[in-house]
Amino acid sequence: MGVSDSRWVVAPNDEGGRLDKFLAAPERLGTRGRAADALDRGKVFLNDSEAAPADAGRRLAAGDRVRVWMDRPGSARRQGPRAARPGELSIVYEDEVLVVVNKPAGLLVVPLASRSDAPSVEDELVHHLRSRGKRRPLVVHRIDRDTSGLVVFAKRADAQARLKDQFRRHEPERVYLAVVQGHPAPVQGVWRDRLAWDRRALVQKAAHPREPRGAEAISRYRVVERFRDACLIEVALVTGKRNQIRLQARLHGHTLVGEQLYVQRSDSALGVPFPRQALHAYRLVFRHPANGGRLSFEAPLPGDLVGLLQGLRLS
Repeated sequence: MGVSDSRWVVAPNDEGGRLDKFLAAPERLGTRGRAADALDRGKVFLNDSEAAPADAGRRLAAGDRVRVWMDRPGSARRQGPRAARPGELSIVYEDEVLVVVNKPAGLLVVPLASRSDAPSVEDELVHHLRSRGKRRPLVVHRIDRDTSGLVVFAKRADAQARLKDQFRRHEPERVYLAVVQGHPAPVQGVWRDRLAWDRRALVQKAAHPREPRGAEAISRYRVVERFRDACLIEVALVTGKRNQIRLQARLHGHTLVGEQLYVQRSDSALGVPFPRQALHAYRLVFRHPANGGRLSFEAPLPGDLVGLLQGLRLS
């Protein structure tokens, strides 16, 4: 359905409904995918104010004014990474017991309890496996929503248990590419910190040596390419704490480009903007849970990171 510039007033019978569901009605944009795309591109206005993707779940009141302006030439709001649409998931490898996926930025690995309707890799794989008469996928490990790259799921409970045991023992080789502010010195080294997960704030924090909840976090890094105010680095996880690379990069004075959670006031903005943490899980090596054979995968940098690097080379 094509919409150039359409306006609606929320009727009493639509009061309390979500903005994205209102937009997805057949008489408006027709699908949730089109609604999400319009929000991503800054084409939706609510009561004359531009709506952001985070407003998708906003509850409407009778009399609210909703506008979709598809012909709008652009948005003043910086666009964030777009979640994958059904059918866009990239499956790198699949056999009878596991599947390896190259996850795009903006897509959860599994749904959150607080956002059960948010798209996820798990949901995409449910549809993929169901069409082949298979059971639902079983999560093994996770990467952040706005981190791109490789993730493995199991198809059987015994395979899931064996794979999880490998990750618990820190056996898999997990290597990331990241763009960080500044120039790490030396050009290769080890980040070693004690970290503790704050369950209330839902963030990782540096822990005091005597903090009982603290655990050692170790990452090995090396500089791959140097720019004027930033570097492309390779980071290999020795341990695998939640948000480990993101926090350790900041603790060691080289916050990830695009980082919005683990930041300091002293962090300087680069001339090349980026709407997410510049982090990509590009290599994953582990043992096959059924036969013990070595499996090795690499995922090329996604287009947004390629564009970021091109911009940094020109700056």
